[in-house]
Amino acid sequence: MSELLSEAIGTFVLILFGCGVNAGISLKSSFSKRDSNSWTVGTLGWGLAVTLGVYASQYSGAHINPAVTFGLLSSGDIELTKAFEYLIGQSIGAFLACIIIYLHYLPHWSNTNDKEVKLGVFATSPAISSKWSNLNSEILGTFTLLFGLKFIGINEFAEGLNPIVVGCLVCAIGISLGGTTGYAINPVRDFIPRLSHYVLPIPGKGDSNFNYSWIPIIGPLTGGVLGVTLYEYLFENIENIYLYLSVGIFLLVSTLSIIENKN
Repeated sequence: MSELLSEAIGTFVLILFGCGVNAGISLKSSFSKRDSNSWTVGTLGWGLAVTLGVYASQYSGAHINPAVTFGLLSSGDIELTKAFEYLIGQSIGAFLACIIIYLHYLPHWSNTNDKEVKLGVFATSPAISSKWSNLNSEILGTFTLLFGLKFIGINEFAEGLNPIVVGCLVCAIGISLGGTTGYAINPVRDFIPRLSHYVLPIPGKGDSNFNYSWIPIIGPLTGGVLGVTLYEYLFENIENIYLYLSVGIFLLVSTLSIIENKN
């Protein structure tokens, strides 16, 4: 098996179960639609989706997220050509999963009138539209993910238990930090499903909101690099230019966020 295929399978599983739980708790007439528990069920569903995606892509190291791939690229743990191979695999897997979700919930699209709900099955959006704060949320959420993955990695667990712990980490991020932007914390998790929403013949789907799409790309990539490089600086006494660049971006975005929300 190639790393590309492994990443495609792992990301397929991630998006299938992740966007699947989004559809189940939001599309009209779905038996799993319950407004009172939707966020709890959603965060649990995405945590399980990550766990199963990691199990499914062990051959490639289970990145299933460009933020992980480019975070490790910044620390020299993966080569550039290999990183792009991973990205291609992740994108293919995510797109195929979105097609399956579209087909699985086929009668529910026309039965659901809310355009934002249909987009929300595939892509994230901010609870409050605040450009720099939204970007900061994605940076911080993904920083927490990558920093957490690094410190999980230094602990010894029973064989096969690590993916479950990673899924718990994603649940914790969703419950504690995800309410601002829907915690994409993964560029492929947001952009490819958003693109799928745009190209699939979903009845009454409305706009795909590509104006927002750069935030769950730039934020996770920055946060991923920051999480990996800061961990290596604090715990392994390793520093490189990417640490200073990501810290600089974070401080700039934080400052702009404060200015943006001053009034």
